[in-house]
Order: sequence, then structure tokens, then C-alpha cells
Amino acid sequence: MTRLLTRKDALNESRLEAAQEPAGAAAGEVLLRLDRFALTTNNITYAAFGEAMQYWQFFPTGQAGWGQMPVWGFADVVASGVPGIEAGERFYGYFPIASHVRMQPERVTPRGFYDASAHRRTLTSAYNQYTRVSQDAAYRRELEDYQMLYRPLFLTSFMLADFLADNGFFGATRLLFSSASSKTAYGTAFCLRGQAGLALHALTSPRHRGFVAGLGCYGAVSDYAALESIDTATPTLYVDFSGDEALRERVHRHLGDALVYDCFAGSAQNTGFLREAALPGPAPAFFFAPVQIRKRNADWGPEEVNRRFHAAQQQFIDHAREPAHGWLTLVREQGFAAARERIASLAEGRAEPREGYVVRLGG
Repeated sequence: MTRLLTRKDALNESRLEAAQEPAGAAAGEVLLRLDRFALTTNNITYAAFGEAMQYWQFFPTGQAGWGQMPVWGFADVVASGVPGIEAGERFYGYFPIASHVRMQPERVTPRGFYDASAHRRTLTSAYNQYTRVSQDAAYRRELEDYQMLYRPLFLTSFMLADFLADNGFFGATRLLFSSASSKTAYGTAFCLRGQAGLALHALTSPRHRGFVAGLGCYGAVSDYAALESIDTATPTLYVDFSGDEALRERVHRHLGDALVYDCFAGSAQNTGFLREAALPGPAPAFFFAPVQIRKRNADWGPEEVNRRFHAAQQQFIDHAREPAHGWLTLVREQGFAAARERIASLAEGRAEPREGYVVRLGG
């Protein structure tokens, strides 16, 4: 077994570790081999919030100061001691960056299973679910790279758009997005496109302005430096994907009474979570997708939630992968060394919004 360990206090530093493990699976256990996974700033966010949100606890290392960064990807069963799960089956889910991982499946159904390993029982169940690709209505083999890149992000986008709409946008008629070039941000805007009476305004860096304007998701695009030129007569909801505290303060002070809600959707930069700050207007509120998923499971039932999500995801991926739209260039890389280098570049902010990074461990 080979695994990649990352320093919790320096996310651009990782190291490889190898150990001998039994090749089989005990009763009640499955052994999976990770084939491929995506790397985005979302993975850096998991690590940045690793302590506050317990992300490091999904795949503990037993080594102080070192963690296994979670990623979304596909793995194949190489040995199974669990009825209903066979060697050779392929699953999509939340994995460590490692050649192999052992799990203790429970709630095994045709759709998949949940990992019931003791250390995961108190953690958010949405991350413990593994989907059998043969039973996934949204799965297509040729779209695996797109699914890994977009599904975890688009799930947040879809549920965030639903949360905001579910709350009547808190009375806002304009949404102001920071880090509008991020995949989760423009996924949210994609879900809300055409919403009657709602304007979508993007904030981005000069470097990314052309990309953001070309997406076609936003009605207006401004550089961060031009924030103070935005009118203050429109009830506005701030959708914060940057976590930049100085920017948040500028938004609050400039918009004043026009700011009706501040929704913090996560960030790779602000590793201090949401710190107390003396800001005018509404206190920033953290959005956590599993909370809205639970609400909609109760409102609509899980099958209907999945149906709506899969339909929206398919529309989004079909749009994003169309070369003429210029949204995505796949960057496919091979092996642990490539993963280590890519994590360092993402942690240091050296990612291009148009690029999607996929790492293959298998042959």
C-alpha cells in the first residue's frame, strides 16, 4: 500500500509512504484499489478546514501533523468479505490519496454501501456513501473525469442554489459572487440562470475577468477593485467563495443596508473558518450542503432529490464539456508524484480556472 501524506499546517508539502498489507479481505471488509481521482481547490478546502470540519478524520494517519487529503474518484474492489459486493466492481466516492483502502460496508444495496468503519460513524454520512457505478443512472464511463471534477462541486452548487431559492433569496434581487471563476461559483450561477427578477453579478480578478465574462452565467462582471462602483440601491445577497476577510469587510461597508444576507460557501484561502468580526449588516452565515440535502430528503424524498440533482448535473456537464463553450480543459496526469506536485500548485494558488486536473493511479 502506498499513500500520500500531507502536512496539515503546510498543505503544499506532501510525502509518500509505503507499507506491506495483506492482499485479502476479512469477513465484513472490502479492499479497494483507487484508480483515478480529481484534484481541485475544493480538495484544498477540505484540508484547510480539516480540523474545524473534521475532514482529516475520514482517513486518519496515526501520525501527528500529517493527514490524508480526501479526494473524489473511482476505485475497484480487489477483495471482498461482504455479501453483495464482488471483486471487480467499481465504485464512486470519497477516498484517500492511496493505492488501496479498506472499508467495512454496511447498508449494502444495489445502489452501493456506506463505510461503517468505527472512526467514520460520527462523521457526516454523505461522505461515507459509495455508489456502485453499474447502478448509477448518471454514470457513463467516458464521462468519469467530468464526474469526478464536477459532481462534488456541483452538488454544493445545486444545493446552494436550492437553499437560496428556498429562502426567497432573503429578499435580495441581486446575488454578488466572489471568486466567480471557481467551478462551484459558476455552477451555482448556472443553476440560477434565467431566474426571474434576479441579477447575478460576478466579482473576480483582472486575470480571470475574460474567462468569467465568457462563461455567460453572470449578467455583470466586475474586478475586485471596482467593488465600490457597484450601486447600493439594490437589495443584495453576498455569495462568498473567496473567504477573503478584507473583501468581506469592503462588501459590508460599501453595500450597507442594501446587503440582506452574507452566505459563506467555503474557501481554500481562509483557513480560520469564520472568525468573529465587527461588521455592519448581517453576520456571515456558513452554508453546509449536507444540511440542505437532509431538508430536501425530508421534503421530497431521497429518490426525488437524486432525480433532480442528476438531471441538473447532466445539463451542467454537457454544457461544461462542450469545447465551443470554452469552460474546461482536462489536464490528465499519472501517478503519486504528479498528485503531489498538483496539490502544491493548488495550495499555492497556481491553478487556472479553465483547467480540470485528473490523476490516474491505475495503468
